[in-house]
Amino acid sequence: MTKLDHSKTIRFLVFGALVLAATSCSQKPSSTPQQTASPQQTARGVGTEQIAKTFGLDSFGQVEAIRYTWNAQFPGVNVSRMWTWEPKTNKVSYEGKDKDGKPVKATYLRSQLNSQPANVKDEIDPAFINDNYWLLFPFHAYWDKSATVTNQGIKQLPDSSGPAELVTVKYPSDGGYTPGDTWDLYVGKDNRVAQMVYHRGGAKKPSLVTTTWEAYKKAGPLLISTDHNGTADGNHIHIFISDVAVKMAGSDNWINAQ
Repeated sequence: MTKLDHSKTIRFLVFGALVLAATSCSQKPSSTPQQTASPQQTARGVGTEQIAKTFGLDSFGQVEAIRYTWNAQFPGVNVSRMWTWEPKTNKVSYEGKDKDGKPVKATYLRSQLNSQPANVKDEIDPAFINDNYWLLFPFHAYWDKSATVTNQGIKQLPDSSGPAELVTVKYPSDGGYTPGDTWDLYVGKDNRVAQMVYHRGGAKKPSLVTTTWEAYKKAGPLLISTDHNGTADGNHIHIFISDVAVKMAGSDNWINAQ
């Protein structure tokens, strides 16, 4: 199984430009994640391992492929990107549109990214990383060993709707496009993320992104939050994930999220 390490901040691809940051991750293929004790676990309260297990970590090794459509809507922008990812081989298939609205398709191995055309290296793969982190951030928060995880105890949710356990995931202050990115995960008693706040480590915008985590669905063993509503520097943003399905090892059938 292949994971995606954190080393760079990827931004939403909008009209061919990287303009809206909301995900911390890497463009580099990496080694198999080890699902053993993690140095990231907090001294008290819930940690990234417990959260990831709630989202299906223990069964992730049985997942042969994941397909989904990542959608983003904010003032002046409406983006949809369709993906199929095979975690064991790190094979990616993409369908979407270029900055001129023309259909684009691509299939590639991330281990051979350097040999791919410029649009795959500079546009499609960064978009894949961004969208995959929105799909599976609880896993990436556990896998990304460079991050420092702190449980800050019970805090009020950003929208003041009630209490939750605040787990902060902070990335290193060196390396990447905008080092020092921080993610605040507000976790309920069921170990599900209820809301999330992203703090950019650099000067580029947006500096602050706050979204809900809702409309949870099960795709095979995986728990997926399919709807995120919130703001980016005060402007409304809506990110939602549709058409989610998984294919399990030993089967040719897709299991739709429901």
